[in-house]
Amino acid sequence: MAVIHRTTLTPTKLELLAEWLPLRPWYRNSGGAPLLARAGGFRLDDPEGEVGIEFMVVTDAAGDGPAAYLVPLTYRGAPLEGAGDALVGTMEHGVLGKRWVYDGAHDPVLLERLLALLAGGASAQAQSESDTPDPTVEVRTEGARPAAEPAGLAEVADTDGATVVTVGPAALTLSRVLRPGPAAEGVLGQVLAGWTAPDGSARRGVFVRLDDAGR
Repeated sequence: MAVIHRTTLTPTKLELLAEWLPLRPWYRNSGGAPLLARAGGFRLDDPEGEVGIEFMVVTDAAGDGPAAYLVPLTYRGAPLEGAGDALVGTMEHGVLGKRWVYDGAHDPVLLERLLALLAGGASAQAQSESDTPDPTVEVRTEGARPAAEPAGLAEVADTDGATVVTVGPAALTLSRVLRPGPAAEGVLGQVLAGWTAPDGSARRGVFVRLDDAGR
Protein backbone atom coordinates (compact mmCIF):
# COMPACT_ATOMS: atom_id res chain seq x y z
CA MET A 1 0.00 0.00 0.00
CA ALA A 2 1.46 3.33 -1.08
CA VAL A 3 1.68 6.01 1.58
CA ILE A 4 1.07 9.56 0.38
CA HIS A 5 3.30 11.95 2.35
CA ARG A 6 2.30 15.58 2.84
CA THR A 7 5.75 17.08 2.36
CA THR A 8 7.96 19.16 0.10
CA LEU A 9 9.44 18.17 -3.26
CA THR A 10 12.46 19.99 -4.67
CA PRO A 11 12.10 20.52 -7.58
CA THR A 12 8.37 19.91 -7.88
CA LYS A 13 6.91 17.40 -10.32
CA LEU A 14 5.66 20.18 -12.57
CA GLU A 15 9.09 21.82 -12.59
CA LEU A 16 10.66 18.52 -13.68
CA LEU A 17 8.04 18.01 -16.37
CA ALA A 18 8.42 21.56 -17.70
CA GLU A 19 11.98 20.62 -18.70
CA TRP A 20 11.20 17.08 -19.87
CA LEU A 21 7.92 17.37 -21.79
CA PRO A 22 9.15 19.69 -24.59
CA LEU A 23 11.73 17.04 -25.55
CA ARG A 24 9.09 14.37 -26.20
CA PRO A 25 8.12 13.64 -29.84
CA TRP A 26 4.41 13.73 -28.94
CA TYR A 27 4.55 17.18 -27.28
CA ARG A 28 2.29 19.61 -29.12
CA ASN A 29 3.60 23.08 -28.21
CA SER A 30 6.09 24.14 -30.89
CA GLY A 31 7.38 27.24 -29.14
CA GLY A 32 7.60 28.87 -25.74
CA ALA A 33 7.78 27.43 -22.26
CA PRO A 34 5.06 25.05 -21.04
CA LEU A 35 2.37 26.40 -18.72
CA LEU A 36 1.57 23.23 -16.80
CA ALA A 37 -1.10 22.39 -14.26
CA ARG A 38 -2.00 19.13 -12.56
CA ALA A 39 -5.30 17.89 -13.93
CA GLY A 40 -5.93 14.35 -12.67
CA GLY A 41 -4.64 10.82 -12.61
CA PHE A 42 -4.40 7.80 -10.33
CA ARG A 43 -1.84 5.54 -8.69
CA LEU A 44 -1.04 1.84 -8.59
CA ASP A 45 0.50 0.07 -5.61
CA ASP A 46 3.81 -1.78 -5.79
CA PRO A 47 3.31 -4.90 -3.60
CA GLU A 48 6.98 -4.68 -2.61
CA GLY A 49 6.53 -1.12 -1.40
CA GLU A 50 9.67 0.06 -3.18
CA VAL A 51 8.45 1.93 -6.25
CA GLY A 52 5.91 4.73 -6.39
CA ILE A 53 3.65 4.49 -9.45
CA GLU A 54 1.58 7.41 -10.68
CA PHE A 55 -0.41 7.98 -13.86
CA MET A 56 -0.36 11.77 -13.85
CA VAL A 57 -2.33 14.09 -16.13
CA VAL A 58 -1.03 17.59 -16.77
CA THR A 59 -2.56 20.29 -18.94
CA ASP A 60 -0.47 22.77 -20.88
CA ALA A 61 -2.02 26.16 -21.64
CA ALA A 62 0.90 27.28 -23.83
CA GLY A 63 0.97 27.18 -27.61
CA ASP A 64 -1.95 27.24 -30.03
CA GLY A 65 -4.41 25.70 -27.59
CA PRO A 66 -4.62 23.74 -24.34
CA ALA A 67 -3.49 20.12 -24.40
CA ALA A 68 -3.71 17.34 -21.83
CA TYR A 69 -0.86 14.85 -21.44
CA LEU A 70 -0.72 11.48 -19.70
CA VAL A 71 2.62 11.06 -17.94
CA PRO A 72 3.09 7.70 -16.20
CA LEU A 73 5.83 8.17 -13.61
CA THR A 74 7.74 5.94 -11.23
CA TYR A 75 9.60 7.13 -8.14
CA ARG A 76 12.60 5.15 -6.93
CA GLY A 77 15.08 5.38 -4.09
CA ALA A 78 17.98 4.38 -6.36
CA PRO A 79 18.68 4.54 -10.11
CA LEU A 80 16.99 1.96 -12.34
CA GLU A 81 19.76 0.06 -14.09
CA GLY A 82 19.82 0.49 -17.85
CA ALA A 83 17.11 3.18 -17.86
CA GLY A 84 19.18 6.34 -18.09
CA ASP A 85 17.35 7.50 -21.21
CA ALA A 86 14.03 7.23 -19.35
CA LEU A 87 15.09 9.41 -16.43
CA VAL A 88 12.83 12.45 -16.06
CA GLY A 89 15.01 13.86 -13.29
CA THR A 90 15.76 13.66 -9.59
CA MET A 91 14.11 15.45 -6.72
CA GLU A 92 14.52 15.76 -2.98
CA HIS A 93 11.57 14.35 -1.04
CA GLY A 94 11.05 15.87 2.39
CA VAL A 95 10.53 12.44 4.00
CA LEU A 96 12.13 9.86 1.69
CA GLY A 97 15.18 11.82 0.55
CA LYS A 98 16.51 11.71 -2.99
CA ARG A 99 14.14 10.15 -5.53
CA TRP A 100 14.84 9.15 -9.12
CA VAL A 101 11.84 9.88 -11.34
CA TYR A 102 11.37 7.80 -14.51
CA ASP A 103 9.07 7.72 -17.51
CA GLY A 104 6.99 4.75 -16.39
CA ALA A 105 6.65 3.33 -19.90
CA HIS A 106 10.23 2.12 -19.46
CA ASP A 107 9.86 0.81 -15.89
CA PRO A 108 9.16 -2.94 -15.53
CA VAL A 109 7.38 -2.46 -12.20
CA LEU A 110 4.85 -0.07 -13.69
CA LEU A 111 4.28 -2.34 -16.69
CA GLU A 112 3.72 -5.35 -14.45
CA ARG A 113 1.21 -3.48 -12.29
CA LEU A 114 -0.58 -2.08 -15.33
CA LEU A 115 -1.00 -5.57 -16.76
CA ALA A 116 -2.20 -6.70 -13.32
CA LEU A 117 -4.79 -3.90 -13.37
CA LEU A 118 -6.05 -5.05 -16.76
CA ALA A 119 -6.11 -8.66 -15.53
CA GLY A 120 -8.19 -7.81 -12.47
CA GLY A 121 -5.33 -8.40 -10.05
CA ALA A 122 -4.84 -4.77 -9.00
CA SER A 123 -7.03 -1.74 -8.39
CA ALA A 124 -6.54 1.92 -9.21
CA GLN A 125 -5.75 4.05 -6.17
CA ALA A 126 -6.55 7.68 -5.48
CA GLN A 127 -3.81 10.03 -6.56
CA SER A 128 -3.52 11.99 -3.32
CA GLU A 129 -4.88 9.70 -0.58
CA SER A 130 -3.26 6.67 1.06
CA ASP A 131 -5.01 3.29 0.82
CA THR A 132 -8.03 4.71 -1.04
CA PRO A 133 -9.35 3.06 -4.21
CA ASP A 134 -10.38 5.34 -7.06
CA PRO A 135 -13.78 4.13 -8.31
CA THR A 136 -13.78 6.63 -11.20
CA VAL A 137 -11.10 4.63 -13.04
CA GLU A 138 -12.82 2.10 -15.28
CA VAL A 139 -11.12 -1.07 -16.50
CA ARG A 140 -12.64 -2.97 -19.40
CA THR A 141 -11.28 -6.30 -20.58
CA GLU A 142 -12.79 -8.03 -23.58
CA GLY A 143 -11.89 -11.57 -24.52
CA ALA A 144 -8.89 -13.27 -22.93
CA ARG A 145 -7.45 -11.65 -19.84
CA PRO A 146 -3.83 -10.49 -20.18
CA ALA A 147 -1.13 -12.09 -18.08
CA ALA A 148 -0.13 -9.98 -15.10
CA GLU A 149 3.52 -10.95 -15.50
CA PRO A 150 5.36 -9.39 -18.47
CA ALA A 151 6.91 -12.02 -20.74
CA GLY A 152 10.31 -10.94 -22.04
CA LEU A 153 11.80 -7.49 -22.45
CA ALA A 154 9.58 -4.55 -23.30
CA GLU A 155 9.97 -2.70 -26.60
CA VAL A 156 8.97 0.96 -26.35
CA ALA A 157 8.12 3.11 -29.37
CA ASP A 158 6.80 6.67 -29.39
CA THR A 159 4.24 7.52 -32.05
CA ASP A 160 2.25 10.63 -32.83
CA GLY A 161 0.38 11.21 -29.59
CA ALA A 162 1.03 7.83 -27.98
CA THR A 163 3.63 5.40 -26.70
CA VAL A 164 3.33 1.72 -27.63
CA VAL A 165 4.94 -0.79 -25.26
CA THR A 166 5.21 -4.35 -26.53
CA VAL A 167 5.61 -6.87 -23.71
CA GLY A 168 5.58 -10.46 -24.95
CA PRO A 169 2.21 -11.04 -26.66
CA ALA A 170 0.71 -7.80 -25.34
CA ALA A 171 0.85 -4.32 -26.86
CA LEU A 172 0.02 -1.51 -24.46
CA THR A 173 -0.78 1.87 -26.00
CA LEU A 174 -0.44 4.79 -23.60
CA SER A 175 -2.42 7.82 -24.80
CA ARG A 176 0.17 10.54 -24.23
CA VAL A 177 -2.05 13.26 -25.74
CA LEU A 178 -5.43 12.74 -24.09
CA ARG A 179 -8.65 13.32 -25.95
CA PRO A 180 -12.14 13.02 -24.49
CA GLY A 181 -14.21 10.24 -25.96
CA PRO A 182 -15.95 6.90 -25.45
CA ALA A 183 -14.39 3.51 -24.89
CA ALA A 184 -12.35 2.14 -27.78
CA GLU A 185 -13.76 -0.66 -29.92
CA GLY A 186 -12.05 -3.83 -31.07
CA VAL A 187 -9.43 -3.95 -28.30
CA LEU A 188 -8.64 -6.63 -25.72
CA GLY A 189 -8.79 -4.21 -22.82
CA GLN A 190 -8.61 -0.56 -21.82
CA VAL A 191 -8.40 1.86 -18.92
CA LEU A 192 -10.66 4.92 -18.93
CA ALA A 193 -10.34 7.81 -16.51
CA GLY A 194 -11.05 11.50 -16.16
CA TRP A 195 -9.21 14.79 -15.93
CA THR A 196 -10.01 18.49 -15.63
CA ALA A 197 -9.59 20.82 -18.61
CA PRO A 198 -8.07 24.31 -18.11
CA ASP A 199 -11.57 25.83 -18.26
CA GLY A 200 -12.64 23.65 -15.33
CA SER A 201 -14.78 21.24 -17.33
CA ALA A 202 -14.61 17.50 -16.69
CA ARG A 203 -13.18 15.32 -19.44
CA ARG A 204 -12.93 11.55 -19.76
CA GLY A 205 -11.24 9.23 -22.22
CA VAL A 206 -9.02 6.22 -22.84
CA PHE A 207 -5.73 6.35 -20.95
CA VAL A 208 -4.43 2.89 -21.93
CA ARG A 209 -5.50 0.28 -24.45
CA LEU A 210 -4.42 -3.34 -24.74
CA ASP A 211 -4.05 -5.16 -28.05
CA ASP A 212 -2.55 -8.40 -29.26
CA ALA A 213 1.01 -7.56 -30.34
CA GLY A 214 0.53 -9.76 -33.38
CA ARG A 215 -2.21 -7.56 -34.84
